[in-house]
Amino acid sequence: MTSAHVMSPLIHGKNQLPLESGKTLFEYADELALRVPTSCGRNGECHECIVEIRNGSDSLSQPTEAENFLRGEYRLACQAKVDDPDADIEFQVLRRQPRILTESIKRTTELDPLTVREGDNIIFKDEDGPRVIDTYRGRLLGIAADIGTTTVAMNLVDLENGEIIYVASFENPQRFGGSDVMHRITYETGQFRGELQAVLVSSINFEIGEMVKALKIRRRQIAEFVAVGNATMRDVLFGFNVEPIGTKPYKSVVELEYLDGKRETTAVNAKARELGIRIHPEANVYGGPIIASHVGADVVADLLAVGIDENEDELAILLDVGTNTEIVAGNQHGLIAASCPAGPAFEGGLVTYAMPGYDGAIEKISMSTSDAQPDISVIGNAYPIGICGSGLIDLLAELRRHNIMSELGVLSDGSEEFTFSHENSLTLSRRDISNLAQAKAANFCGQQIVLKALNIDINQYSRLYLAGGFANYINPANAIKIGFIPDMPQEKIIKVGNASLLGATMMLLSAQKRYHIESLVKTIQHIELETSPDFFDLFVEGCQFKPMPVNL
Repeated sequence: MTSAHVMSPLIHGKNQLPLESGKTLFEYADELALRVPTSCGRNGECHECIVEIRNGSDSLSQPTEAENFLRGEYRLACQAKVDDPDADIEFQVLRRQPRILTESIKRTTELDPLTVREGDNIIFKDEDGPRVIDTYRGRLLGIAADIGTTTVAMNLVDLENGEIIYVASFENPQRFGGSDVMHRITYETGQFRGELQAVLVSSINFEIGEMVKALKIRRRQIAEFVAVGNATMRDVLFGFNVEPIGTKPYKSVVELEYLDGKRETTAVNAKARELGIRIHPEANVYGGPIIASHVGADVVADLLAVGIDENEDELAILLDVGTNTEIVAGNQHGLIAASCPAGPAFEGGLVTYAMPGYDGAIEKISMSTSDAQPDISVIGNAYPIGICGSGLIDLLAELRRHNIMSELGVLSDGSEEFTFSHENSLTLSRRDISNLAQAKAANFCGQQIVLKALNIDINQYSRLYLAGGFANYINPANAIKIGFIPDMPQEKIIKVGNASLLGATMMLLSAQKRYHIESLVKTIQHIELETSPDFFDLFVEGCQFKPMPVNL
């Protein structure tokens, strides 16, 4: 009598599963309830589902073309299939925590929250009149959150003294729906509507749980929540239909109702229990106002943080750089805004070895001569496996500085690619350069069209504020050299960090600031780039790697 064949195991930590021929490591990760990042539908394009093979790599299928960027014992979970079910295979998910910026400039805000203690009661000063949320439970707390497409950052704030007592940050878990806004709108309007909101709220609740445990407080002591984000991220959180944002005229249902006179503001409110946010169920959840179309509440929070409208005489430019770059320019007498659909090329997509700001990403590059090996700086001092946005800007600027690449993005020696890391043969191809040129051109168009609309010479602007995590790490001189930002003296360029989180915190702490910014938003002129008659000409010019013209 023969004994039954015992399959060899697939091992992850202390867990073991029987091996099955043809099954991917991603399928095993699903069975083990492991979080593996992906945004491409598991077809190998996003390069995110990297796992480390601890044992049995020769028992897996041969690496596919999509895995050419990996070296050593690393595979893409969606591509690696079990080839030999009689071998032992052990893998480990990489914990790829992006470098999330939570710091910003410092602003003092007069303490004037809408959620206050009155005697033994906690009151929310609603526009329809004050309502009692709860009795006082020893502390009165609130949360301010910046809901970014890529990352989420939150401040836990003491509403009685204005002190920030806990800061949390994490990768936005919605990446399975796409790495940019338009892909997430497509996902959200398909058969899985509601999944993006559910996973976002779940992650927010997890972080709130971590806050509660670390500080030994109770969830019901958190009596207000303020959220900002682009129009799509904000509306997904509140459960609105985001389909109108993805089709012409690219406006939120909230903005359309405001334009129709059905709302007095583009800001929104709900109760925590309605959204499933696990703080006090009667706590007010406030979504900051949006300007128009894709220029959302995160940019409004930026404006509040830098006080761009507070100076009557000085002109300023605000750039919030990301997958969508927003520009606002002007002063107290008037502001003009636009959104530039740059796409993910500088954010880890469309470029062969591009990646977000994880450990292993090259973030800085310099070259002493045209034939010298590039000097690189890697996040986490790790082995380089790719390059993030700040590194790409440095690389393009260095290629231009040493005439290795022309203004048109053509490599001078006629080659198809340039090797920027010989350690593991990381290259920038002509196709990569083309994708970066188009992403840069979208930024160029938005900035040029807004500045032309104001018809003010660039030298008359006193400040250029760079907001957001990506902008915080770029080299301004290199960004100017390739035409990524306006050609201004560097002493006028101010990196303001995560100004969106600061602005959200100011909205939480000050009713006056909240009402002020709601009023200011109504006065900002918004420009749709594609309706500008010189959009195409500017886009073509923006594809060139050269400084922006000073005189408009």
